Amino acid sequence: MKRKKESPPSSKASSSARSGVSAADKARIITVTSGKGGVGKTNLSVNMALAFARLGKKVIVMDADLGLANVNVMLNMIPKYNLYHVIKKQKTIREILVETEYGISIVAGASGFSQIANMGEDDRRDFISELETLTNADIIIIDTSAGVSSNVLDFIAAADDAVIITTPEPTAITDAYGIIKIIATEYDSLNMGLKLVVNRAKGAAQAKGVADRMINIAGQFLNLKVDYLGFIYDDMSVQQAVLRQKPFMVVDPKCKASICVQHIVERMDRNKSGESAGFGGMLKRLFGRSSDRGVQ
Repeated sequence: MKRKKESPPSSKASSSARSGVSAADKARIITVTSGKGGVGKTNLSVNMALAFARLGKKVIVMDADLGLANVNVMLNMIPKYNLYHVIKKQKTIREILVETEYGISIVAGASGFSQIANMGEDDRRDFISELETLTNADIIIIDTSAGVSSNVLDFIAAADDAVIITTPEPTAITDAYGIIKIIATEYDSLNMGLKLVVNRAKGAAQAKGVADRMINIAGQFLNLKVDYLGFIYDDMSVQQAVLRQKPFMVVDPKCKASICVQHIVERMDRNKSGESAGFGGMLKRLFGRSSDRGVQ
């Protein structure tokens, strides 16, 4: 069944006032997604987390890719527990939160996210309360699955910032535009905080050319605002870091790709999208969308 066209909640400040929780206690939620796999989505998520950590932020990366534990692989880690164990009330969120040697924490999602939609009202309420204990984080980065599944669209709608990553390759551009087009048909909001990053670019001019085309088309034909966040150089250091299962910002902090990511994160830090509703607020929006959508 086709989803009802809707706008994401826009009044985050009023939500905070109702809950009685100060803005300082609310984590900023950043969703990182792509139209297709293999464009560097997880790499961007992890290295953005490190860049935010270097700005003094407490950062958590949540792996929301239902089938693939790419965050774990990139960091050469095998978490023993994931969100499934929290949903089943076998563990608390604090017990599955894994500190890394790089100053960031990760939450393994795996099968956990696929269980959320089937939870009863009481279990959902308990689960949200548990997740709200993550309010001491400044930034929560959610690494979604690639593509345009309902899950991905829900995360985009519920996040404070949605970062779409593409490359200059025609297939990647087409798929990135595809996810933007679906977003435009799903929501009435013209300013959802969509941001575009061009990865593996040969230079600033190539990246800006790709971004300008996508942004102009989205504005002209879809009436949707997309902001160009920046680009990441096509850098051999990235592939070397992947093979070593370490973030490239750790392997070579001064390489072109690392500098690009740091610039992107500093730009995001300067241009905040307003007061966040926090992770608990995001989960409530997710559950609200699931209820409105019904069975498909």
